[in-house]
Amino acid sequence: MLRGLTKAGLGTFVDDKQFIELAAGYSFQTVDLDANKFIEDFGQDGAKEILQSNNIQLGAIGLPVEWRNSDEEFSQDLIHLASSAKAAQDLGCSRCCTYILPSTDLKSAQFMSLAIKRLKICAEVLGTYGIRLGLEYVGPHHLRETWKNPFIWTQEETLHLIDAIGLPNVGLLLDSYHWYTTGLTSEDLTNLNEHQIVHVHINDAANLPVEELKDNDRLYTGEGVIDLPLFLKSIKKTGYSGPIAQEVLTPSPPTEPSEELIRRSKIGFDKVFNRL
Repeated sequence: MLRGLTKAGLGTFVDDKQFIELAAGYSFQTVDLDANKFIEDFGQDGAKEILQSNNIQLGAIGLPVEWRNSDEEFSQDLIHLASSAKAAQDLGCSRCCTYILPSTDLKSAQFMSLAIKRLKICAEVLGTYGIRLGLEYVGPHHLRETWKNPFIWTQEETLHLIDAIGLPNVGLLLDSYHWYTTGLTSEDLTNLNEHQIVHVHINDAANLPVEELKDNDRLYTGEGVIDLPLFLKSIKKTGYSGPIAQEVLTPSPPTEPSEELIRRSKIGFDKVFNRL
């Protein structure tokens, strides 16, 4: 498995080049970023050179399509999906991810129908470029009642959604915070196979009752109470060998320098990975 970073919780960077260089300097192997913007800023050859010279892989891109709202917004965003997928493919990236909120203002059945239809369209476009779509269920309890009607928040329900979409390039984005806040076990992970896992996020949780944990108040890897070695050991048993990308959502932007936050992240990764 590859040590990876998202920009979440790491402050601000001058540009993606600085992000990649700092990640490499602290022994990370992958980064998640916007492939389109990276190429716009540095050109395709320049972006490739930055990745190669730092021995860094592009782990995943985010789905650049707002599929949860109006038909008009979905259609407008969908126009740009192919260019994002092509940019990712050009940089050797084969993963694209999106999240599923656990409640909705639409009627649940209506939103399920919409989700299946729209995510299938996105997956079809991504598949043309050899890219898989990872769906992330969201576990924190407070979000289950943020909108009017309940929706998907468990791994099992997300697997049912993936089955309904019915395309081989759709799978799970697993996140340690959501695994913990939904009360899942090691067995829930080891029962998966590597083909069901597209991408993995890692982060930690404060020592609070699970019901009180907020989605945007996470801790850095290895600084909380989640059994992260168990989480990773369980995923490893499936055969998954891809990126394990840190994603730390915080109530407000961090004020520390980005390099210090990446150094802190490395310490946490060392703590967790040394126990595998």
